Amino acid sequence: MSFQCITLSLLVLPAITLIVYFLTSFPHMPDSLVIHPSLSSLSKDSRSWHIYAEDFFEGGAYVTFPYGRVRYWLLGPEDGKRVVLIHGLSVPAIIWKDIAPQLAARGFRVLLYDLYGRGYSDAPQTTYDTALYVTQLALLLQYIGWDKTNVVGVSMGGGIAAAFVDQFPHLVGDRLALLASAGIVEPADMSRTSKFLSSPIMQVITSSSPFRLYLRHLANNSSSIDDPISELVRIQSAHLPGYNPAIASSIRDGPIRNLAPTFASVGRKTRKRGGKVLLIWGTKDCVVPYRYAARVQTLIPTAELITIEGGKHDITLSHPAEVVDYLARFLGSSEL
Repeated sequence: MSFQCITLSLLVLPAITLIVYFLTSFPHMPDSLVIHPSLSSLSKDSRSWHIYAEDFFEGGAYVTFPYGRVRYWLLGPEDGKRVVLIHGLSVPAIIWKDIAPQLAARGFRVLLYDLYGRGYSDAPQTTYDTALYVTQLALLLQYIGWDKTNVVGVSMGGGIAAAFVDQFPHLVGDRLALLASAGIVEPADMSRTSKFLSSPIMQVITSSSPFRLYLRHLANNSSSIDDPISELVRIQSAHLPGYNPAIASSIRDGPIRNLAPTFASVGRKTRKRGGKVLLIWGTKDCVVPYRYAARVQTLIPTAELITIEGGKHDITLSHPAEVVDYLARFLGSSEL
């Protein structure tokens, strides 16, 4: 009997092994991409609609790309010199509220948009790396029919801007402006809170239902008239399931660190093409300290530095008139 069992096993086991092998090795359909909703999914009585409505800027529209729906705005005369403004890590395009309309009023054609995972753009469940962000912008330019544009980025948007200029030089004019730009931030200069919240363990916790309910409780009971931008960040964190993962992944994988080779490449390409780079930095910046301006200049030797005395990281909000004047002068001399 035992001999028959052994014989049967020798006959059956190879067949089972072969079947399992083919079942596991045969190509499967990939899992569909999970896309989390944007601020547009919140009820109309949410404070977010009062702080930052869909039509906060004129000329707004949506476009759907493979990684979700993107909100964008076009301001200013259609024949004006083109410029795209790229916001940073946590605050969507409202960060340009005092800059974009003024540039448009001075004759520029201004493109604004919300990065994936922020504001009114969807939040795909994916890695928020440099490739995701520069591809988003490239697709958007193709969609609106712009063959070239000058580029301005603030904070993490500066890292995106530099990477875009490096990877898609044929889509860029002859002007690049970086405001308090991330891209080469050292780990030692990142806050403990950022490091802690971007850890995989904390991501599991912050994505859990109990934690998000707690965040909603805090957001619903802490209206801030004096600081609506911070309140908007709290609302996104509490009510949008894709927001916290997008922020955490951007800190871990995105265009905040390790872009020194990219900046150096931008320096070489800019010099070769005869383009110009403008840096605007505040001396009291505690997020991307002022000393990084000098480091960027070592990588992009032709870059001009404008120093805003006493300016913190939010220079587009705290010093809008100065920023607008510097940008208008810089962009106005463009050949685009």
